[in-house]
Amino acid sequence: MSGNLFAGLPDAGAGEVFETLLTLPAVRIERIVSHGQATPEGEWYDQRQGEWVLLLAGGAGLQLEGEAGPRRLLPGDYLYLPPRCRHRVAWTDAGQVTVWLAVHIDSEAAAP
Repeated sequence: MSGNLFAGLPDAGAGEVFETLLTLPAVRIERIVSHGQATPEGEWYDQRQGEWVLLLAGGAGLQLEGEAGPRRLLPGDYLYLPPRCRHRVAWTDAGQVTVWLAVHIDSEAAAP
């Protein structure tokens, strides 16, 4: 399997687009394309899997529960969100496409 993360970018004007690139028993890799979206106010992601995210293009603000304000992410910035780390996307760049690479790790499925 091979490809280019910037090829065939979908129009994300109406909503974020999630595309699974690879799925293994304990890992799922996806490309996320955003264009001005944010998690609705008062809503939080609370996932049982860990998630490693890399911002490839654009810009975003990622809010982690308990932090005073969102972390500004620019191309090349990455971060690991452990399981049950409540977080939300505060904003994505409305002036250009934002492209993320997300690696979801299910440590329970990976355990022997």
